[in-house]
Parts: sequence; structure tokens; C-alpha cells
Amino acid sequence: MREASPMCPVQVANQTWWENVLLEHYGIQASLTPLDGEYDLNFAVHQDGRRTHVLKVMRPGCETSLIEVQCQALDHIAQHGPEVVVPRVVKARDGSRFVSTPDQDGEERLVWLITNLPGRVYAQTSPQTHSLLREIGATLAMMDRALEGFTHPALGRDIKWDLRRSGWIQDATDLIDGAGRREIVERIVAAFDDGLLGRLNALPTTAIHNDINDYNMLVDASTGESRLSGIIDFGDMIDAPVIAELAIAGAYAVLGQERPVAALAALVAGYDSVRPLSDEELALLFPLVLTRLAVSVTNSAIVKREKPDDPYVTISEQPAWAFLEANSSLAPDLVLACLRVTCGRAGHPRSDAVMGWIESHRGRFASMFGRNLDGIPVIDLSVAGPASPRNPFDLDADDLDDAVAEAMGGADIALGRYGEPRLIYTGPEFRKAPYAGSHRRTVHIAVDVFVDAGIEVRAPLDGVVHAVELRTSPLDYGGVAVLEHTTPDGDRFYTLYGHLAADVVTRLAPGQTVIAGEVIALIGDRTENGGWTPHVHFQLGLTTLGRGADWPGVADPDESAGWMALYPNGAALLNLADEDTAAVTITTDTVLPQRRKRFAGNLKLSYRRPITLLRGYKQFLFDQDGRTYLDGYNNVPHVGHCHPRIVAAAERQNRLLNTNTRYLHPAQVEYADALTSRLPDELSVCFFVNSGSEANELALRLARAHTGAVDTIAMDSGYHGNTNTAIDISPYKFNGPGGRGAPDWVDVVPVADPYRGPYKGSDPEAGRKYADHVRAAVERIQARNRRVAAFICEIFPSVGGQIIPPPDYYRQAYSAIRSVGGVCIADEVQTGLGRIGTHQWGFETQGVVPDIVVLGKPMGNGHPIGAVVTTPAIAASFANGMEFFSTFGGSTLACVIGREVLRVVDEEALQEQALDVGTFMLDGLRELQKEHAVIGDVRGSGLFIGVELIKDHDTLEPAQRQASYIVNRLREHRILIGTDGPLDNVLKIRPPLCFTREDASHLLGRLATVLREEPCRM
Repeated sequence: MREASPMCPVQVANQTWWENVLLEHYGIQASLTPLDGEYDLNFAVHQDGRRTHVLKVMRPGCETSLIEVQCQALDHIAQHGPEVVVPRVVKARDGSRFVSTPDQDGEERLVWLITNLPGRVYAQTSPQTHSLLREIGATLAMMDRALEGFTHPALGRDIKWDLRRSGWIQDATDLIDGAGRREIVERIVAAFDDGLLGRLNALPTTAIHNDINDYNMLVDASTGESRLSGIIDFGDMIDAPVIAELAIAGAYAVLGQERPVAALAALVAGYDSVRPLSDEELALLFPLVLTRLAVSVTNSAIVKREKPDDPYVTISEQPAWAFLEANSSLAPDLVLACLRVTCGRAGHPRSDAVMGWIESHRGRFASMFGRNLDGIPVIDLSVAGPASPRNPFDLDADDLDDAVAEAMGGADIALGRYGEPRLIYTGPEFRKAPYAGSHRRTVHIAVDVFVDAGIEVRAPLDGVVHAVELRTSPLDYGGVAVLEHTTPDGDRFYTLYGHLAADVVTRLAPGQTVIAGEVIALIGDRTENGGWTPHVHFQLGLTTLGRGADWPGVADPDESAGWMALYPNGAALLNLADEDTAAVTITTDTVLPQRRKRFAGNLKLSYRRPITLLRGYKQFLFDQDGRTYLDGYNNVPHVGHCHPRIVAAAERQNRLLNTNTRYLHPAQVEYADALTSRLPDELSVCFFVNSGSEANELALRLARAHTGAVDTIAMDSGYHGNTNTAIDISPYKFNGPGGRGAPDWVDVVPVADPYRGPYKGSDPEAGRKYADHVRAAVERIQARNRRVAAFICEIFPSVGGQIIPPPDYYRQAYSAIRSVGGVCIADEVQTGLGRIGTHQWGFETQGVVPDIVVLGKPMGNGHPIGAVVTTPAIAASFANGMEFFSTFGGSTLACVIGREVLRVVDEEALQEQALDVGTFMLDGLRELQKEHAVIGDVRGSGLFIGVELIKDHDTLEPAQRQASYIVNRLREHRILIGTDGPLDNVLKIRPPLCFTREDASHLLGRLATVLREEPCRM
């Protein structure tokens, strides 16, 4: 029960009256709080500030049997299903389960008391995960099993919520607003009357709860994981088929779900694991879910006319309509296949019979092309295959032609695999939403045979033409035909032939008989086959789903199990073994143990559920099944993963030369000129290396050579690489797990953090005060009779928590270092080359010029490259006779790639884009901050953004658990971000610079959803 809204004086009077009744009959002195209810009064009982019971006051005239059946049922469950958490009945002082007492108007009321269960109602629980639904399903099965054998005369009463009585809504559909909505309900009730009711009535009956709705299930999330904590309100119990129980629960399980069929399947899987469902029960489930929702919305329409201001009776109306409008036309065969597969059964009732007959004839079917297909080449069109499109969002047909021709290697025929995830399906019709990063269909559920246009296609077996069409939309089937076949035992199945020549519509007609080996069509060319490389898409189907020739030939990877159950591998009809055409699959479950075997345990993976990624393009990544992930995390691909210009530049140079700096090459000088032209004039000498780690090592060598000193000042929580010396100047490492603390030549100063540090951003002197710590470190070094070699820090500390230091910090800190002859090293690995939007470099934001600038990862867009840029004087000090050489540093390939990265930044205006998109994102995050107390601080510049999460705005207690939860939940939404900061409570958002406002809006929308979920509530 839900707590009611603020009470009026009459409610207060009722509350006091029933508090006295509670004391008189149960000996409990407590305060009562009204709860919602449709007919009866319900009160939460509070003792010593703790909710302990629920007092139920029945409406006047309530039959005694209604209370008796509930009390006895609860006792029966306690005895036969103790693992099922339901309220316990508390007996009155006289030993009775309920008492009769007058209310303040003198009317007799039946009153009973039950124990309170923890948690909030399922309707108010977020997220409503599939794991929670599996638990609910299993618990319902245990409850139904416990209720077997329970009987009571009241179970036979006639109520409107008995699914077998659902036909009553036929006379009330005219009360539903909107012709479209009325038509949905009328269609559902017509199906109910036309066979569904008879099948339901044929099933055995037992006692069921009959009202497992989203307000009768309680969920406890106090441990951070939502678990079912109880089932309440047994007031609608009846004797009915047990599948009605699951259908009612399923009706509420699908509401608000992005993937409702998967949610229903999770519920069913849990139920079936405890109490296996019959094939008939599974077949009835989805139609009964629709029926229950139709009853619910019709009832709401009736009550809205009678009580237009009563929210209780219409509380599920909008999500119910949202589901019905989007899903009431789903093919029952598809939903049933998903449910059967999740229960470990063949996806279609005819699967075993049809596939068994086909298997028995493998090798004896007529050849589709008049030749043996054994041993012909197989084309790899998978996500990581060489024939994948260069742009996974815009298929270039010429590129596909070339890739297929290369894979065929001169052969005149080749196969394309069944079940293969592909990125060639780039049209909007393959996506579930306009946004490029939305879910899309990628898994090919047919076999392809690539062959020249004009080649004859023959029927592999006898059949009748079921449908024939010319589908002219781009990336559609073009000419397509469907044949219907029947086994000797009367089991039907179908075959589809897509991408045919247009004249198929004149060759074939529905109802026409076709014999094995007969020519049914020609292979179409690109102008008539949907724009594809010539081939036939050959698909075996156990059903047409009532869609004629409009079969989906590609499935969403999250739904592919159901689709593949209905459209299995048709290799046998081509006289091939299944493995000849089946996709070569890569799974996280196989890669993960292999990695663990070959790599050390401290080589960590991101996310609780690791991702296997095989492709990247701009701001998107793709897993082995073709799922699209928005990358809001990886700054290394500075201008975007596999940017076509970077790929082309690398490919071009790899064909020419890749050697080192011992030889002259214009690419090295051109790159050095382009890089230094972006820096202050005094920074004019370049050293090219392989990585930021090597660059920081070199920067320290330069500083020591120039100053003759060793001692170095580093900022706390800083990270500068993984070499020995880089670790020595990285407090993030040497003060972390496994670290050995700072060496005696390193002094650490606090992070200049205006939010969490001792000096806040509101203090105009914060910059100076943080710089004073640098001055103090200088004095400590001098007190040891030593000199300062360098001050090194990330200009905007990233590992430190995406920090933007206060104004004037670096001017004063650098002054302190230079006053004693030290060198200032700016680590711009994370922030350089336009990421911060307002400036090319982080140090420019504070009006300073460092002595040495360190660059790394992003400058090569993923190619290993790093650089140190310094002054002529420091470079001269380093030139002491010892040669400096980095084998791959400054290679011709690295310099060509690095130069192209700079061109892309300029020519695609990515710095300007970083500022625009970053400002948009920061504004959106600050709006979320107003709504969610867990967000303590939003900071950043351009596409260098941090969101610090806290539990308390006074103490700034970090919310690490919430940060981890958000990152992992966004991963489930296919958005990648990370956490950082010394307390690991800062959301880190650092996407490639090609990130767009549309991407930012998508990220903000999903983040808003996750922030509303239970584990994020403070």
C-alpha cells in the first residue's frame, strides 16, 4: 500500500478512532498513517518511529468470507512456502484473525492486522531490471506451488478481474477516448472471444493471488541491489488457471520497459525455473497479457467517468496505453519464440518436426544454382571482417562490391554466413530511433550466395508461391519471393529468396505451384535488388508472421535468439553442413578466460560486465554483435576512432616508408613546424618519442641536464606514465595500492582543487594560496641543501578528478619555481590540441608559458606517439654529447599521422566544436545538479568534464558507490564514461572531439534516467 497524500480533518479523526480500535483489540499503542486503497481503509502502524504493521479496515457490508480466505491463504503459504515473503496475520487479543467493530458512524467494520514488509512498491522502483523480474517470476512460482491444494468457497466468486471474465469489456469500449485506442481493445477482446477463452478454460485451476500488479509487489534496495521483499494484498484471490497469475504479473512487468518482450521473458524464465510451464501455457501467455491490459484500461475509462479526480484507479493507465499502442500488434509467434527460447525449448512448436525432416533430406535437395556448393569461398562480412563498411553509418556500395570481389578471389560464387553480425545495414530502417547511436538490427538471419546478376535461381524443393513482391526502397529486398512447403506429416515451413531481378513479379504469382529444380527467378543487379552487390538472400522460416514477403532478414542482437528460432539456418536446403554457413562467433565469455590466463591480474578491465569491442568509428564503438556504444570516455582517438582521413594517411604512408629519425624525411620537419606553430615562440625544439610516459621521462632528463638538480615537485594525485621514473613522480601510483610512497627527491603539493581542496573557488586568493604550497615545497628542498630541478603537473589534473585550477595559480607557482632556477613542465597529454575548447593548450587559460610541454596519446589518434617541446636553451643543455634516440619516436608514419591529426582538428573546426558541445553538456549537467543532490560539483572546459558525486553537501563525503553504479548503468545503456579522482567519485567525460550536441543530448538523457534510479538516491 502507498502512503496517502496529506490528510484532511476527517481523515485525522478516522485515524484517531482506529488508533483506539488497535489499542483495544490488539493491545498495540501506535500512530496510524493512511494508505491508499480502492474500496477499504488501510493504515500503516508506526511504533517508536518504525513501521511495524498494516491495519486493514474493510468497507461496510464486507463479507466475512473475503477476510477468511485471505487469512487462511497467508497461513497456508507460511506453512507450505516459507521462502515466499508475505505478510503474517496478527491475531487479536481474543485469538481471532479479525474482529468486528463499529466505526465512528456506527457502521460495523471487519478489522484485521498484518505484519509490515520492508521496501517500496514495484511501481516506484527504478530500475526494474531483468534480474529483479527473474526473481519475481521464481517467487510467484513458489507461491503458486505453495497454494496448490488450498481451497475455500470464496475462491469461486465472480469478479471483474478474473481473466476468464474479460469479455465484459466488449460492452464498455465506447467509453475509451480515441478511435485508435478503441480499435486496439476491440481487437484484443475479439481474439479473446475467438478461441483464447476456450483454451484458457480447458486448463486446470488452482488458488491464485490474481492481482500481482506493480503496487502489490514490494522491493527493497537498501543493499544497493533491488530484491523482491514481499507480496501483498490477497483480496482478489480466485480459483483459476495458474497461467493467469503469470499473465497478470507480466502485464505490469512490461510497462515502461525499453525491451518489453525481454522483460516478459525474464519473468517467465524465473517462473519456469521453479514451476515448468506447459507449451500451451506459454502459448497463451502473451495474448493474456494483452487481455489483462485491455481490461485495465477499459476499467480506467469507466471509473474516470464516475470519479474523474480519483488517481488511484487510473495510476497505471498511461504506461498501459503506451505499451498497447507500441506492442499490441506484435506477432504472437515472435513473442512465443522468445519465451520458449528463454525456457530452453525449441523456438517454434513445429521446429523439431520441420528441422528433423529437412535434416533427413540434407544432400538430396535440388541445387539452387545447378551446381555443388561445397568448398566455395565464404565472405567475411562480420563486424571485424575485411569487408565491413568503412563508414558503419553509410554503406558505400562500390566499396562493398570491391570487398566482396577481393574476398571471392576470382571465384564466380561465394557464401555469406548465417547469424553473422554485420555493420553493412546502415539505413534508418535498421535502427529503432533516428539517433545514429540507437539500437539497430545487425544479425543476418539468412544465408547469402554471391553470384553474378542474371544467374538463374532454382527452387530447392517443391512448394507453392506464398508471396512475391518488388520492394524498391534502398537496402530492401528488391525482387523477393516466398515459397510455402509442407512435409509429408503436414508441417508447414517457408523459404524466402531476396535481391532478385524485378521480373520475378511476372514469373511467379501467389498460389502457383513450383517443383524442385524449377527456375523461379534471376539474380538482380544493383539497380533492382535494393542497391546490393548481386546475391540471393536465402532464408528459411517456420512462420511468415503474417507479413507476406516482408520478412526481417536482419535482427537486433538483443532479440536475435527469438528471431533465429523462427528463422533457422537453411544450410541443409543448400545441401551444405550448418557449420559451412554459420557465423564464426566471438563472445566475451570465451575471450575473458583466455585473457585471464595470459595476462596479469592487475591489467584491469573497464566495467563490471566487460565489453568486447571490435570496431570503432568517430565517437562510436561496436561490439562483436554490432551493438553501438557512444564513447564519452576515450580521449586517445582525439579526432575520432578510425577517422577516415587518419586511416587513409596511415595506409598511404605504410605503402611508402616507415623508418626512423636517423634518416631525413620532410614529414618529420613538417610535423614539427605544424606542432610548434601552435605553441608560444619560445617553445620551438621538438623531441618525438613513443608515448606520454617516455615523454615525461625525457622531460625530467631535460630539466636535470639544464639545472644540474634532481629534486622535483609534483602535484598530488597526478599521473605521468608507467615507467619507473614516471611512477616516481606520480602520486596517483606511488601513494596508491602497491605503491612505495614518494622517493626522497620528490615533494608533493596539494591538488589545486577549488571544490574539495582547502581553498574554495569562491576565494579570490585561492590561486595564490595553492601556489604557496609550491613555495613551501621549494623551501623544504632548499632546507635539505638541495636544488629544484622541476615542477611537473597536468595543467588540468585529470586523474585528480578533472580539476580546473583557480585563476593565477600557475603564474604564481611558476614564478616560485623559476625564482630558484627550476624548470616548469606542463603535462598536456589530456588537455592539449583543442580539447578544452577555449584554448589550444591548458596553460594558455592561465596566461603562462611553461619551459617544457609534454604531449602523448591523442596527438597520434591512437597511433603510439609522444612529444616533448622545449626551448632552445634547454635543448642545448641536453645536447651534452650523449646521443638521444627513440627507435619509433618520430618515425615517418607517426609524423604523417600526427600531421593529419592537426589538419583534421583545424579543417573540421574540432576545437570550436569541443567548446560548443562542451558548453551544451555542462549546461545540461548543471540542470541535472539542481534536481539531484548526489551531484556536488560540475566542472570542466570544452570536452574535459568532471561531475563530482557526494553524499553530504557539508562534509563532501564521496559517493563512490553511486559513481560506480552510474558508470556501469550507462554501460548498459551503451554509453561509455569513467570514474576518476583520488576518491573515485568523479564521473569523467572526455570523448573524441567529433562528439556532437546530439550525442551530448543522448548522454544527458540517459544520465537523467539513471540518476532517478534507486541506488542514486541519497
